[in-house]
Amino acid sequence: MSFLEMRDVHKRYGGVVALSGASLAAERGEVHALIGANGSGKSTLNKILTGVVEPDQATIELDGERFTVARPQDAHRHGIAAVYQELSLVKDLSVTANVALAFEQTRFGFLQHRTDRARAAAVLERFRAGFRDHQLPLDARVGSLPPGEQQLVEIAKAVARDPQVLVLDEATASLYSAQVEVVFDAIRELSDAGTLVIFTSHRLGEIYTICDRATVLRSGEVAGAVDLSDVEESTLVELMVGELAGAAESVGQEIADSDVADRQRPVRLRVTSLATDQLDDVSLEVREGEVLGLGGLAGQGQSALLNALFGADRHRSGSVELDGEPVSITRPKQAVGHGIALVPGDRGREGLLPVRPILENLTVPSMRRRARPPGVLSQRREQAAAEDAGRQLAIKYGNLDDGVMTLSGGNQQKVVVGKWLLTEPRVVLLDDPTKGIDVRAKEELYEVIARLTADGVAVLFNSSDDDELLGLSHRIVVFFEGRVVEEIAPQELTRERLVAASLQVVEP
Repeated sequence: MSFLEMRDVHKRYGGVVALSGASLAAERGEVHALIGANGSGKSTLNKILTGVVEPDQATIELDGERFTVARPQDAHRHGIAAVYQELSLVKDLSVTANVALAFEQTRFGFLQHRTDRARAAAVLERFRAGFRDHQLPLDARVGSLPPGEQQLVEIAKAVARDPQVLVLDEATASLYSAQVEVVFDAIRELSDAGTLVIFTSHRLGEIYTICDRATVLRSGEVAGAVDLSDVEESTLVELMVGELAGAAESVGQEIADSDVADRQRPVRLRVTSLATDQLDDVSLEVREGEVLGLGGLAGQGQSALLNALFGADRHRSGSVELDGEPVSITRPKQAVGHGIALVPGDRGREGLLPVRPILENLTVPSMRRRARPPGVLSQRREQAAAEDAGRQLAIKYGNLDDGVMTLSGGNQQKVVVGKWLLTEPRVVLLDDPTKGIDVRAKEELYEVIARLTADGVAVLFNSSDDDELLGLSHRIVVFFEGRVVEEIAPQELTRERLVAASLQVVEP
């Protein structure tokens, strides 16, 4: 029996199966890689182990003891700590206070700040070389540190718990190479002391440098468990790939069969050497009626590009042209004025007015188009516009005056799409638009994309589902650490090619 065993793990999110009988077995003192393509279920499996996500079914044993992890406190009680790419730091507290959140010492009900500071300093000492001038910023406000140093504090906070199991889920994604080496030194020290480290990274080079064995997930199931000393990168990619399938394929064929691929249609959007805080020298073009897929593992710059084009992120340099004319877009209002629409990744926080009715959510971005001088709106026209969008997208609602949050997730997402259809956009930016909605709602959104392209709209499409991306895109540009590293032409659109490009695997 292994030190950690997870067996028969199942998890569904509505109609989406994230895990279907997945498993993981790892030993004390091992650095064990958990890898897979986008949507394979690796983050869900990690979050089930750490109590962030509750499984539909699972058997978990640690050191021979079976236990249930229903919340993060349960994981902490069993010596399981985790670090994710998304930080959980309190930005207004000091570095010491954030690290000490793992183990605050009290005496007679009072915090022992001196003790906490000494313990935080001891833990952070392992990571000293990753900070500027190798000085530990114990009293600095965490929010004032660069992203990489904040990530080191996050890792130190987890290490301070003295865990039996440490889960690092894309924890090195925001680190530069010298900081990664600092973290690897700490991982080796922990594993030598008997800590099991579960390590997930989009960089296969890191996997081979620090890990002993790997469990490969594909579509929520285990595709293989391998000793990394016995397999090459190409073998891992083959395990991750599987067969191309999915609801996007049939609708995507309609899109792919259009005449965009012959490169004869005019360029609608051209981006040249665009740089932001998260992007570096990004250049691409999208033609009328084309779906350009934004590939790569999650968080490599795809969403950052869409936000920059919509004016939500500041440009440091570069240029943008629409239909051959240079445009300056520094605010979302300007983007809308130029005919650019964004369907964001977080519909609740960024795509909807959650306390307002369905009607307002559908009509607000396009109200000006229907206003009569001097800016007078007609309730009848607004109602008719909302009803038209509802019909086009088959939105299921009771009354347009109902709150938008009374709708199902899929219908909420249709509202986000519908409000932009009413603006008659030239360019539509889709940031993982089918995340968290059921299969039928996905198919309906795919049909909307097909109609948009038939009308000549240029679409930039980011998806966490590789099958969906391949099924709907004419071409795919692959992002890696904020840069476009490869373009996959229509005749080369295979899952194997996409995964290899996403992981920057060099062909033998």
